Amino acid sequence: MAPSSPAAAAAVAAEGDEQQQQIVVAAAAAAAAKKGGGKRGRREMRRIEDATSRQVTFSKRRSGLLKKAFELGVLCDAEVALIVFSPRGRLYEYASAPDLQKTIDRYLNHTKGTSTNEKTVEQPAAGVQMCRSEATALKHKIDAIEAYQRKLSGEGLGSCSAHELQELELQLEKSLSCIRQKKQQKMLDKILELKEKERKLLTENSVLREEYKALPLLELATAAAAERSPDGAGAEEAEEDERRRHYMEVETELVIGRPGSSS
Repeated sequence: MAPSSPAAAAAVAAEGDEQQQQIVVAAAAAAAAKKGGGKRGRREMRRIEDATSRQVTFSKRRSGLLKKAFELGVLCDAEVALIVFSPRGRLYEYASAPDLQKTIDRYLNHTKGTSTNEKTVEQPAAGVQMCRSEATALKHKIDAIEAYQRKLSGEGLGSCSAHELQELELQLEKSLSCIRQKKQQKMLDKILELKEKERKLLTENSVLREEYKALPLLELATAAAAERSPDGAGAEEAEEDERRRHYMEVETELVIGRPGSSS
């Protein structure tokens, strides 16, 4: 509908210009505020030292992250899974699917064919490089130990400084002291062992001496007992005579010819 008069048209034009100016000013103010606010709210990406501030920031960022995951799953119909562990070890999780484990299994099945092959290709090379590094380090250690042993035995001392020679001398004196202490301890242990054996042998010798001294007395006691009991000796002699007579009285019949025939 056209304006009814030139004054009305001028008023409409002026109002349009004013609205356009307001829009431009608002856009500039928004841009300035966004630019200035970004500078003021920007946080340096490093660990927060204050424990309270760190916990507050974690709570805020965790809530925002869970909210974004929820919005992503609802708005875009995406399957989202989120797992967060707090600094104290508390678990926070979110899953757009009914079961978080199903999403994890789906991820494992999806990455099984690609990441495993890449790892199998990369791991042997890394393992070979690590083995080579370890072998080189061990070779250097062995060479250093062998050189030190040669120096301790008095070889290859031409390249040693006075300080190194002094250290070698102190080490040798320390080793010699330890060897002497060990030798003395071994000798003391051996002496104690021999003394214990000597004590046992002396005890056995004393026992044997006592038994040897008691032997003549035992023989005298046996002889005296035999003299005190003549009846017993006579009885034994009579028994022996009876046995001899019995053997002598045994009749022996010698038969020549076949059994049953008369001579």
